[in-house]
Amino acid sequence: MPPLQHLLDSNRDWAETMIGSDSGFFARLATQQSPQYCWIGCSDSRVPANQITGLAPGEVFVHRNVANVVAETDFNVLAVLQYAVDVLKVKHIIVCGHYGCGGVRSALENVRHGLIDNWLAGIRTVARMNRDELSVLDHEAAVDRLCEMNVCVQARHVARTTIIEDAWNRGQEIHIHSWIYRLDTGRINKLAEPISAPILA
Repeated sequence: MPPLQHLLDSNRDWAETMIGSDSGFFARLATQQSPQYCWIGCSDSRVPANQITGLAPGEVFVHRNVANVVAETDFNVLAVLQYAVDVLKVKHIIVCGHYGCGGVRSALENVRHGLIDNWLAGIRTVARMNRDELSVLDHEAAVDRLCEMNVCVQARHVARTTIIEDAWNRGQEIHIHSWIYRLDTGRINKLAEPISAPILA
């Protein structure tokens, strides 16, 4: 069998199944994209946005990177945000991390891994700022707590981008959600109330 043929076969089976249950599905999907949700999640292969939320293709606009980081200097995430807000007019931006995140673990352990260390620098700063709280926990609990902290910090980063601030100033309705996914149960938990207005402090 040629390399990756099984993936092409699976794709064909999936497409045929979708057409079998809804003959116009792909025709509609090809002519419109109007999701209400923008998902900023971790690149971890075990956390696919559509599947864990039960959403169909076309219902969520997705950006993923290691440890769901929203950095003010990352034009990739900023471009996704701007397109989602200015063009797609999404109403909900979901920052979703997951417990046991390898990127967060690396930041907490402060072990050199190469280029990725620069990407995780902000999470290491969060760990240092919360050293007292994290130091009384066992290692796995500290990793999970830092995963939670990271999600909330990244959600605040989203709220402080000029993209979101300008949208709110225009009166656009946008809510930024802080969620976390647990791999061993498949459940998502809300970590904080949505941010729906500019952060003043």
